[in-house]
Amino acid sequence: MWNDGQLTILLNIIREAGSEILSVYSDKTISRISYKDDDSPITEADRLANGIIVRELKKLPLNFPILSEESEKPSYNERQSWADYWLIDPLDGTKEFIKENGEFTVNIAHIRNGIPEMGAVHVPVSGVTYIGKKGLGAWRINQDDFTEEIHSRKIDTSSRPLKVLASRSHRNDLLDNLIRNISGKVGDLEVIAMGSSLKICLLAEGKADLYPRLTPTCEWDTAAAHAVLAGSGGEIFDVNFRALKYNQKSSLVNPNFFAVADPNFDWDKLL
Repeated sequence: MWNDGQLTILLNIIREAGSEILSVYSDKTISRISYKDDDSPITEADRLANGIIVRELKKLPLNFPILSEESEKPSYNERQSWADYWLIDPLDGTKEFIKENGEFTVNIAHIRNGIPEMGAVHVPVSGVTYIGKKGLGAWRINQDDFTEEIHSRKIDTSSRPLKVLASRSHRNDLLDNLIRNISGKVGDLEVIAMGSSLKICLLAEGKADLYPRLTPTCEWDTAAAHAVLAGSGGEIFDVNFRALKYNQKSSLVNPNFFAVADPNFDWDKLL
């Protein structure tokens, strides 16, 4: 259902939100940080980007409901009737934004029947946007609109070390134990720490093999990048190796998961 004209509109929306985030990022005079009821941080950039995205999505003829991290959450009684909806995180990686390391993104996904149909992930600092469409492919678009198709890579531990991605701000003993166990089975591996959904996009680009997430995330954290990864040939599995689905329960917290570049590899033996 997504044609080039609609994707261009979406690209413009996500870039506008990214520009607003950068205006806050570069302005040291703005008091940027407050805290939500769960003690997670929120900044003026989150609020401004959310306002732009919600306003512009409502102008589209698609008329889908919108579920955003920074807006009021409809009850599951209402949500469970949704076939199509927007799932957005206006600033994924707020902790990285606060640390000023550039590892934050803007995430917009179209969910259809629990599956990410399309996703866009924008990196404000670099100007790069990743777009993925279910069954059609994934692309990396730079700030000058140069577009290249991207593909996840096959596992080949005989010629290169397994490359594992880890959260920069949410690492724990469970993950460290898993990494040690993997290393014991495959030998050398490379571990890269990074913030936000950039990790999943790195898998989609063919630059890494595995991102295990064993601490809580929410559905808006993963959906857009999930669409990009799936379009590139990868997948996100729960710990029982079932593809991650969305809006299936009252809680919006994801189960622990493994994002993988090569879904045909026998991950069960390795993990």
